[in-house]
Amino acid sequence: MESNSDVDLDPNKDDLPLRANTNHILVRHYVLDLTVHFERKVIGGSIVLFLEPAIGSCKQGEPGSVSKTEVQNGSQVSSKHDLSSPITPEPNELIPSEEPSCLSGGNDVSDVFWGDESEEFNLVLDCCDLMVSKVEEVDVTTVSNLKELLVDHRYANADHLSSSLVQRLVSMPSVCWRSQHELYLQCSRSPTVLNAQPLRFHMDQWSLQVRKEGVCSSHDFPSAVRIWYETKPTGGSVRWTKDQDSRCCVYTMGSPINNRALFPCQEPPVAMSTWQACVRAPCDYIVLMSGENQAIPKPAETGFLQWDYYVTMPMPASTFTIAVGKWLEAGVNVPNFEVEKTDETCVKVLSADQQYVCSHMDYPCRFMLSAARTQTVIPHRVFAPPCHLQKAKDMILPLLPLCMTAAHSLLGVHPFSRLDVLIVPSGFSSLGMASPHIMFLSQSVLTGERNLCGARLCHEIAHSWFGLAIGARDWTEEWISEGFATYLEDALWNHVQKLGYREAEEQRRLKALLRWRRLSDELQNSEVELQVLRPNKENTGEVSESGASLVKHALNPEKPFMQVHYLKGYFLLKFLADQVGEEKFLHFFKVFVGKFHGQLILSQDFLQMLLDTFPAMSSRGIRLETIFSDWLDTPETPEWLRDSCSEWSQTPVVQEVREEVAKWIHFSGSGGKGSKRKRSGPKVNFKELSPEQLVLLLEFLLEEPKLSLSTLRLLQTTYNLQAQDAEVKHRWCELAVKHKHTAAYRDVELFLIHDQAMGVYLYGELMVQEDARQQALARRCLSFIKDDMDQSARSVVEEMIL
Repeated sequence: MESNSDVDLDPNKDDLPLRANTNHILVRHYVLDLTVHFERKVIGGSIVLFLEPAIGSCKQGEPGSVSKTEVQNGSQVSSKHDLSSPITPEPNELIPSEEPSCLSGGNDVSDVFWGDESEEFNLVLDCCDLMVSKVEEVDVTTVSNLKELLVDHRYANADHLSSSLVQRLVSMPSVCWRSQHELYLQCSRSPTVLNAQPLRFHMDQWSLQVRKEGVCSSHDFPSAVRIWYETKPTGGSVRWTKDQDSRCCVYTMGSPINNRALFPCQEPPVAMSTWQACVRAPCDYIVLMSGENQAIPKPAETGFLQWDYYVTMPMPASTFTIAVGKWLEAGVNVPNFEVEKTDETCVKVLSADQQYVCSHMDYPCRFMLSAARTQTVIPHRVFAPPCHLQKAKDMILPLLPLCMTAAHSLLGVHPFSRLDVLIVPSGFSSLGMASPHIMFLSQSVLTGERNLCGARLCHEIAHSWFGLAIGARDWTEEWISEGFATYLEDALWNHVQKLGYREAEEQRRLKALLRWRRLSDELQNSEVELQVLRPNKENTGEVSESGASLVKHALNPEKPFMQVHYLKGYFLLKFLADQVGEEKFLHFFKVFVGKFHGQLILSQDFLQMLLDTFPAMSSRGIRLETIFSDWLDTPETPEWLRDSCSEWSQTPVVQEVREEVAKWIHFSGSGGKGSKRKRSGPKVNFKELSPEQLVLLLEFLLEEPKLSLSTLRLLQTTYNLQAQDAEVKHRWCELAVKHKHTAAYRDVELFLIHDQAMGVYLYGELMVQEDARQQALARRCLSFIKDDMDQSARSVVEEMIL
C-alpha cells in the first residue's frame, strides 16, 4: 500500500496534494442529497458514489496496477445522441438509510489501528474540512428496475451481483441518460447491505480513506458507497458570508482546493464524472447550481424547498458549483429578442463528417445536435442582490445575447445548454468565474461604461470552450484555460462592438500594451517560481502509481492574485497568431474545438496540432521544443514580446494618449493655472478618451515623480473618475495614494471596500510610504470588511499591514 506520510503537508507549504487513487478506481457518478443550514453555517446530508475499477487495475500494490489507458477516454464513443428516453422505469419501493443524528464516532478508525501496512484495498478520496460520520455499502440489488439491465444473466457475476449491476448502469448508452439518472437516484436511496458492517474509514488533513474488511482489490470493492457528512463553517471550499444587502448566503469559491471541503470526491481532472443533486434550502432562498436543467423548486420538509439539478456531460469534480442566497432575478428588458430553444424530442443527429467528430466518452453531446448548431444564444438568466438588480438589468442583460452570439460565430456550438449569471458578494476574489451552466461576476463590472463588463462576459463565456468543454489534464497548466480566454475576450468583444479591421487592430494593440505593462510589473515583483507556465516541465501530466500527485504552488497565498498565466498565455497565443494570421488562427480554434471537445489536454496537444496544420512555422524555427523553452518552461520574457511592445507603443490610439499626458505634465509644471484672463479654468482642451486609454493615461502619469494637487483635482473632474470602471478607478486610487491627495482618500476607501477583487495590492501602496493617515485608512478598511473577505485576500493583506 502506498504511504501517505510523504505527502502530508504543512499548511504553510504551497503545494496541494491530490490524493485520490484514480489509477485504481474511478467515481463515475455522484448523487448528492444535501440540506443547507444557515443557522449553523453547514451543509449536511449524504453523497453516493458509483465506482468502477480503473482499466488495468488489480490488487493494490501489485506490479502492473497502473492503468495505461487515459481514464477520461475510457468509454466507447457512441454516434447516437437522441435525447429521448426509451426506458421509463416504474417507481420503486425504496428504504432510505436513516441519516445519522450525530456526526461524531461512527465507523472512523484512529491512526493507531489504521496502518499503512494493511493489504486491504483503500478507496482514497480528496477531502478536507468535512465531518464524516458514516460510510456504508449501498445494496443496489433491491432496485428491481436495475436488474432488468442484466438481460443476459450469463454475464452476471453471482458473487458480485451488485458490481455487475452498477457496471451495467454506468455503461448505459447516452440515448438512455434519463433512465440512467432515474436508476442512479433509485440506487442512491437503497438501504445498506443487509447485516453488513459499516465500511471502515480514516481521515487525515487532505483525504478520506475507506476500506472493506477482507477486500484487497478494487474489483472486489463495493461499487456503490454512501457517505454521511457535514461541511464545516470554515471549510476552504465553501464561503459563508452576507450579500450586499446584508442577507446570509453561501457559495463555492473555486479556491485552490476546489470542492474537497464541499463533498468527498476525486479531484484530479482525469476523474471525469456526472452528477445529480437534491439540495434543500429555506423557502426564501434560491439555489443556483451547475446543472443542465433549470430547477423548479418543490416543497420539502416544513420551511424548506427542494431543488434538483443534474449534468450528463462528464466533468472534473472541481467544476461543480453552487450558490444559495436571497437573490432576485433580473427581468428581460429586450422584449424583441427571441431566444432559440432546442426541442429535445425532435433533434437531428449530425453525421460524423459534418464539422465535428466526437472523440470523447459517450454522453449526449450538443456538438452533434443540428438544433444546437443554429442556437446562437442559449437560454439565460441574471441574478443579483436587490441593491444591484437594476444595474444588472441595465448592464448585463443587454450584453449577454451579444456576447453569446459573438462566441457562437467564432467558436461554434455552445457546449452547454443554458446559463445563469450571478452577481456574487463583494468579498469575491476575482472579476468572474465560469462553471458549467453558471457564471459568477463581481459587482466591480457594473460601474462605468460597458467595456469592462462586456470584456469580462466575453472572457467567462470563452471558458465554456476553453476551460470547461476542453480542460487541462494537469492543473499546473492554467494557461490552457486562462490564456485562451484572455486572447478570445478581445476577439469576441471586438465582434460585439462591430469594429472595422483598422479600429479592431488598434484596440488589440492598445490592450496588448496594457497587458505587457501589467506582466512586466508582475515579473519584477513576484517569485520566479510562480512565473513559469509549466512548472513540472517534461513531467507535466505524470502521476504516482496510484494516480496521486501534487499541484505545485497551488496553496501559495499570492498565486490567486497573479496574472502570469492569463497574460503570458495570452501573449503566446498572440505570437502564434502573428505567425499564421489572426483569421486563420481563429478558424483553427474552431477546428481544434471540433476535435477535442469533451476531453482533457496538455499543451502539446494544442501546439502539435497547430504546427501540423501550419507546417511553414517549423521552417521559421518554431517547433514544439522551442515554444516550450521560450514560453512555457522559463520565467524569461521571449524576444518577440520585447520587440512587439515597442511596435504597440506606436499605435495611433496610444500616441493620442501620450499627447494628452504631455498636456497634463505641462499643466502640472505650470502650477496648474491657466492665463490671468481665464482664471475659471485652464486653456488646455483635453480630448475624450476611451476607458482603456484612460487606464494608460493614468499609468503614464503614475510614472511622474510629482503632480500638483490642482492637476489631480482637474484630472478627477475632467474624466469624472469616480464614475469610471474599476480598472480606471484602481489607477486613480494609486495616483491619490502616491501623491497623498487627501481629498481623494474617500475614493480609495470606497474602492477597497466595494472592489475587493482588485484592491489587494493597493493596501501595500498605502503602507509603503509610512504615512500615518494612509496606514490608518488601510487598517480601517481591513477592519470593516475582513469578516467578509476572501481568505486568500485577507491573508495577503494582513501580511502587508501587520
